[in-house]
Amino acid sequence: MSVNSTGLKTHRDHFVFDFDFESLYKRIEDFRNTQIADKEIAEIYNIKDTRDWKINPSRKSLSNNAQWEQYFIKCLYRPFDIREYYHHQNAVERPRQEVMHHFVNFDNLGLVTTRQVTSLNFNHVMCTELLIEMKTCSHDRGTNVFPLYLYPTNTPTLFETEATNSPNGRRPNLAPEFINKLSAKLELEFISDGKGDKKKTFGPEDIFNYIYAVFHSPQYRQRYAEFLKIDFPRVPLTSNQELFWELVKKGDRLVQLHLMKATGKEISSYPVAGSNLVEQVKYDENKQQISINSDQYFAGIPPQIWNFYIGGYQVCQKWLKDRKGRHLSYDDLEHYQQIISILGESIAIMETIDIIINKYGGFPFS
Repeated sequence: MSVNSTGLKTHRDHFVFDFDFESLYKRIEDFRNTQIADKEIAEIYNIKDTRDWKINPSRKSLSNNAQWEQYFIKCLYRPFDIREYYHHQNAVERPRQEVMHHFVNFDNLGLVTTRQVTSLNFNHVMCTELLIEMKTCSHDRGTNVFPLYLYPTNTPTLFETEATNSPNGRRPNLAPEFINKLSAKLELEFISDGKGDKKKTFGPEDIFNYIYAVFHSPQYRQRYAEFLKIDFPRVPLTSNQELFWELVKKGDRLVQLHLMKATGKEISSYPVAGSNLVEQVKYDENKQQISINSDQYFAGIPPQIWNFYIGGYQVCQKWLKDRKGRHLSYDDLEHYQQIISILGESIAIMETIDIIINKYGGFPFS
């Protein structure tokens, strides 16, 4: 996937991101209201001029934009943490529009990873249908997103593509050399959109799912650990159709789980009613409970789920810690328990991926 970029960088996350749409809407509404002085806005919302962004001209420009409301969208801020976001250059310093464009108002799928890893283990892979922030999948380095599909734009760039007969004229963000090589090895015809028939053809989404499975192989992560510290993960190609399609199937399931379009078996409970206020985040391994305050907790959380990391983030801990001081809603509680079940099934699938790979001779692929 040749076209990619780091996630967007706002320089004022607290201002343009929020858990609550109404709160974010009020901030942007105030920001574009020129009846409120710049100094007052800066003090109320703790924002200031930077080298590349100034409050006064940004406010004036946005106040003159009659379509200002259309820029409220959702963003994958951290693993499984989707937040309300205002995506406009008058509010965001580096919106990365040349790549993020392919996710705004378009159906797409993006591979999220990073070029450098400083943590002991490589776990820096996710997928998204949304825009991403710079540290979505890396706690201390920039995160990159590789869109699977590229859509034509109204402002052609060096990477502009000709429209195709696919939905909205999109084409796969895959190098022709890569496609030709994999097609020759598999002896399958490549189709430019969607999935193949598994007999004579394969498509971009099959490739994405294959890659996603390989990158979630514990053996792959261990075998290529030193390389993964210094560059993007590389895709090993196989000539074995059976191996390819088995990995595609597992990758597809992982993608659906990580997009939260599917969920695993419900394994946790939240047995005590109360305020739902996140005051602390503590894990008791013996009881297999995650406490959020002195009375309330999530039960039935095995250690392997509590200790599961994505992008250097301990997922179960990070999601709750970012909500410290907030009262969890019913939707929040349901979402968190879905994360727990998704991680449980992800762990099982990752183990199965290694079993499949070993069945066909292991790494390196032939």
